[in-house]
Amino acid sequence: MSKRKRAQLLASESEKDYADNSDSSYDETTKTRKARKKGHENDDSTLVNSISGHPVSMHIISAVGPMRIALLEWYDRVHDARKMPWRKKFDPSLDVEGRAQRAYEVWVSEIMLQQTQVATVIPYYNKWMTKFPTIKDLAASDIETVNSLWKGLGYYSRAARLLSGAQKAVKELHGRLPDNAKDMEAKIPGIGRYSAGAISSIAYNHCVPVLDGNVHRLLSRFTALHAQPKSKRTLDILWAGAESFITQSKRPGDINQALIELGSTVCTVRDPACSDCPLRPRCKAYQRTQPTASHTGIVEADIEELCLVCDPIPSDENNGSVTIYPMKAERKKPREELDSVNVIEWRSRDSGDRWFLLVRRPQGGLLAGLHEFPTLPNLSGAKVSASNMAKIPYTFLQELLMHPPSPNDNVSLKTLSNSDSSNKVPKVIQVTSAGDVVHIFSHIKKTYRVQWVLLEGDELPRLRTVVSLDQGGRENGDCGKKNLKGKKQKRSEVSEVELNTIPQTSSARWVPLTQVEDANIGTGVLKVWKLVEKLWTTTRN
Repeated sequence: MSKRKRAQLLASESEKDYADNSDSSYDETTKTRKARKKGHENDDSTLVNSISGHPVSMHIISAVGPMRIALLEWYDRVHDARKMPWRKKFDPSLDVEGRAQRAYEVWVSEIMLQQTQVATVIPYYNKWMTKFPTIKDLAASDIETVNSLWKGLGYYSRAARLLSGAQKAVKELHGRLPDNAKDMEAKIPGIGRYSAGAISSIAYNHCVPVLDGNVHRLLSRFTALHAQPKSKRTLDILWAGAESFITQSKRPGDINQALIELGSTVCTVRDPACSDCPLRPRCKAYQRTQPTASHTGIVEADIEELCLVCDPIPSDENNGSVTIYPMKAERKKPREELDSVNVIEWRSRDSGDRWFLLVRRPQGGLLAGLHEFPTLPNLSGAKVSASNMAKIPYTFLQELLMHPPSPNDNVSLKTLSNSDSSNKVPKVIQVTSAGDVVHIFSHIKKTYRVQWVLLEGDELPRLRTVVSLDQGGRENGDCGKKNLKGKKQKRSEVSEVELNTIPQTSSARWVPLTQVEDANIGTGVLKVWKLVEKLWTTTRN
């Protein structure tokens, strides 16, 4: 039997077998990938599962001239439709400083737009550029000011990377971002391959491709690529496709923005407007999902030319729409963690002033640089018992206060104490459970077990100067038995285990009641605050 005929037969059988076993589609594709890795190219049973019935050349974009013309004509019509303040036409008359300024503007917009919708970003971008009109203005700022402008936008590490990137550019790169994608990616924190391509093509008119989520979806459909979306082979094909659009283009920045805009507004995840797409005449997903499309499974290429990247399309997903592309990614279930959050309040015996203790998270990692109530993360087992939870506030107080109350004081949890002890040592009046708050990050489902801790005294307790530990230890809820200087922590009346798992922070401060909501706190911390506020209507004021 000739190679061509054998390939046709295997492709036909593959489609039939797959349709009959659609319920086991995941197992079949998993076995196929494992077989490919083992190099079983000559095993007919492997070929039945792996052949996708089309040549690999289907995913190669060529003869782009007419497509670029159609794409740019479409983009010129919609360029200003969404009124993005960072979107400007390339100006070849700009000097070095002018182009560097455009690079800064594009950089800020691209970082803000990561996993965030355009309509949400616009007011934040405008406020940012008013406060930090140049990269030097940003570099001269601090994380507190930066986070205050970012508040509510989410993914706060982006703001920290903008600040550190600006400071590095001013200190080491003459106050400008590098003028090429390679150096941008290598030298500026937070700039990856996509951001470097966007900035250099838009600000410097360099022919460098982009591949964000919108372009990934668009090109997957344009080339009818149904493969593992995050695999290296898939990304290599899509990056090559993106590059083919801008190679030797006179308007690479506009081409890249047009691809992003088309994916964002026309080639959407659901309900794509194919009738409005300038690339529809060459879109292979559109061609293959039309009622008149051939589904015979006949392969027109030799077996050596068959695509071994694509996985079969499950029959229950073949809905006759381009939305079957790209292949749906397997979503990992967020890991679940439980944190003890302690809203520590101090009240003056005389004036009734109310102050709350906030600590600042480390500069890197989750919620970088934001403030929170003292939190012991990732507890499990016996650590989540009610008796252990009641001890945790004392651990924080011993770590954070110059003159902490003793956990062994026999203090009533319901009645105010009239003790004549030193006015420097506050009394713990009550530790009240407030309940749980669930807050979901992209990769973590956090349950905050909240306690309201009420202190009373004659003067606001003085805070210790605390040492910042590495982010990894903090996120794991285990700071070890040594601080950064390698010295063992001092024992106290709190157990050694509790002291050694307390997350230390870079700073702590007392905040008046009226200023808590305006502090640089995240959405999850705000939820905690609102929960504790409800207790005040049922507990002594």
